[in-house]
Amino acid sequence: MRGRGPGGRRTAGPPTGPQSFLLACSFLITLGSFAVLPYMSVLLHQRLGLGLGTVGAVLAVASLVQFSGGVAGAALARRIGLRATMLVALGVRTAGFAAFVPGLGSPALAVGALFLVSCGAALYLPANKAYLVEGAKESERPRLLSASGSAFNAGIALGPPAAAPFVLASPGALFGAVTLLFAVVGLGHALLPSAPRPPAPRPSSPATLPATRPDTTGSPRPGRDALPFTVTVLSVYVFMFFQHYLALYAVPRTSASFYGAVLMGYACLLVVAQPLLSEWIAGLAYGTAIRVGFGAMAAGTAVIAAGGRPGIGAGAALICLGEIVLFLKNDLEALARSSAEPATVFGRQRLAAGIGAFASGVAGGQLYEVAEGAGMVPGFWLVVSLQCLILPVLPALMTRERRRAPSHGTPATSTETSGETSGETSGETSGETSGETSGETSGETSGETSGDV
Repeated sequence: MRGRGPGGRRTAGPPTGPQSFLLACSFLITLGSFAVLPYMSVLLHQRLGLGLGTVGAVLAVASLVQFSGGVAGAALARRIGLRATMLVALGVRTAGFAAFVPGLGSPALAVGALFLVSCGAALYLPANKAYLVEGAKESERPRLLSASGSAFNAGIALGPPAAAPFVLASPGALFGAVTLLFAVVGLGHALLPSAPRPPAPRPSSPATLPATRPDTTGSPRPGRDALPFTVTVLSVYVFMFFQHYLALYAVPRTSASFYGAVLMGYACLLVVAQPLLSEWIAGLAYGTAIRVGFGAMAAGTAVIAAGGRPGIGAGAALICLGEIVLFLKNDLEALARSSAEPATVFGRQRLAAGIGAFASGVAGGQLYEVAEGAGMVPGFWLVVSLQCLILPVLPALMTRERRRAPSHGTPATSTETSGETSGETSGETSGETSGETSGETSGETSGETSGDV
């Protein structure tokens, strides 16, 4: 395997100074973001008086901006460079958090501030990941991305409980502190050296050249590529109900401090459990992983409907299990099934996540408003649980159609049933890809998907 020395050990040195700085910033940025953004539904609805339907639409559009904006972030990085893009992104994000201070008395200004923060996140993330691994050896990239994911989740764990005492009592001071934090982080980025140039590619002999040009488009191909894309849309759609509306449900029934503790425990469980379960997840057949993941989310949302601290805590733990299984397996399957470059594959996955988050925000706001108006808010979570049981039928139908493909002249492969794909391809790459994917998934999908919208 590439990037391993004698005995199968990785031949990777310690992070460089700039890499260590970016890893520290990954923690600080997520710490500041998660100090305020998980409470946005509460602030917009309870403090600023926006209707729940409006809150859902705002969160949906902000989610879509953050995810789809990654394409613009990558294009800007190619044009002006990685460091300059990160500086622009942090400037935009700092301005967004600063605008929240006067925005606490103006719904329009608060919504505009939220969109600025989302735009800053979209611009920053592609440049951050690219700078982190630019010039690094292949063997070092999984370690760096995994460390980045751990830093993100550490911020996720500490941000909400640290801010809980201030988010409702003195939100202006809280947003001011976060603005100052981002300004300091931005000044630190200004001192970074230019990104190192990637090593020159080795010439390939004609025999090693690919028979076809790799796919560099942003759209999934019909068939094999479309299944992980679709499952990712559905997975994020369900997950974002929990992310967007748990605060609105849990804070009035418990406390802001308890909600912050739930998010901290959730992040800690994610950090610990995902590496431990990665080999098992890689070995699961895709259909089995879908059933396990959606089943855990169905059980979790049903338990949350019971209310109370035990129900909310246990439900969050079950949903965390569903996230670990679905998000990691979706990325592993997307890589295994595609001939495109990994960056293109992850771009598609982020687009799928954006579509799911947008749909969840729009549907969730309307659904929660109806449930609250009828005095049956627990019914909201039961409806979400029911969707978790019904939605996996769509991927199952897609898989069944793929199995019929040989009758039209397409040879059957083990990838179509994905049991062998998971066992061979994902299992083989879980040591390297799982570290990289886990970093991307838990850091970006959980950290950024959850908090940067």
